Order: sequence, then structure tokens, then C-alpha cells
Amino acid sequence: MSRTDVLSTLARRVLAIRLDHPTRVAVDGCSAAGKTTLADELADSLRAASDREVIRVGVDHFKRHVDLRTGYPPGTPESYYHEMFDTDAIRAVLLEPLGPGGSRRYRTEIMDLRGRTPIDSPERVATADAILVADGAFLQKPDLVGHWDLRIYVDVDFAEVQRRGAERDQAWMESYEQAAERYRTYYVPGERLYVSEIDPAARADIVIDNRDFSAPSVTAG
Repeated sequence: MSRTDVLSTLARRVLAIRLDHPTRVAVDGCSAAGKTTLADELADSLRAASDREVIRVGVDHFKRHVDLRTGYPPGTPESYYHEMFDTDAIRAVLLEPLGPGGSRRYRTEIMDLRGRTPIDSPERVATADAILVADGAFLQKPDLVGHWDLRIYVDVDFAEVQRRGAERDQAWMESYEQAAERYRTYYVPGERLYVSEIDPAARADIVIDNRDFSAPSVTAG
């Protein structure tokens, strides 16, 4: 199946969902799995296929401030998994307003990507049949999982996470070796905690095998 075919399949699944509130789509997966690219492409496919409003959000903009990550030692996998993202804020200003009985007044970001500078993003109002496409890590944790209307899991193995992540992140880190070490000791172990605890592929409505970026496949759902 070509990438275009996969995106068409996903768009049809999303557009078939009709609720009395906006449709909230999670694009979940580990680091460097291809979540952001897939979510961007899905949003474009939805806009091309429908006149419904499409809201595109990256959950990386809902990080908890670094000074508030105090439950675990800094730089540990446990801190990454349990403390990186402000799940209360994700619910309160994004998912619940777009959910059943919600006001449809939402925000798209609260923090810069480094987790150090709060962002006072404007409140927006979604149309009743809008579609939220949100990508990020750990989107099926217990305090978020019930707030999605469709859950897509982008699946790659941890060896591929390590390889892609180090190659990508060396651009903003001091070297490839430093990026590889960060993945080996921080991102991959933290994401192993998530996979072990949640089994996100099993919980997802749709699983995309994205090991071959040019030819992904729908393996479940």
C-alpha cells in the first residue's frame, strides 16, 4: 500500500466519525516514529477531502515547565515518561473543550518546546464539526485515553527509534554521539516504560507500521 493510499484510508475513517462535538484524533507513537509528518499529511488530506475545519496541534507544546518536574531525578527515563507533558492542561484547554458538552474554546499551545517559557496562546473557538489532529508521545496514558475519538498509533521498533532519533537530533545537539546517548539513556527507556505499561498498539483504533516511511501499512484497525 502506498503512503497516499494509507492517508486516504485514514481520512475516510476520520470523516466517517460524526459526533455532536469536534472529532479528536490522536496520532500517538514513540520519538522519531514519524508522528508529526503523518499528522501533517493527514490534516492536509482531510482539508482536501472535506470543508470541515481541521485543527492541527503538536502536543510537544504542552510540556510541563522544567522547574515543576520534581518527582523524579532530572534526565531520567521516569521523569520523561511521567513528568514531561502537562496532561492536566492537555485535557483542560484542548481535549475537554472539544469533547462532549465542551465550550469548543481551546488553546493550541502553553509552553515553548524547551519547557522553559510559557506561551499565552489565544483562545480559539472550534466549529461544531471540526476535526482535531494532535500528535505526540504518551497520548494513551490513562488520564488522556478516554478523551480521544480515534487513536492512531504509529509503530516502529526501538532500534529504528534510536537510529532515526539520533540522526535527526544531532542537528541541534553537539554531535551524533551525544544525540545517540540521549536516546539510549533517556528517550528509548522512557518510551519502553510507556509501551510496557500501556501497550498502546493494542489499545489504538488503528496501527500504522511506519518502518518503511515510503510505504507504511495499516496493520490493525
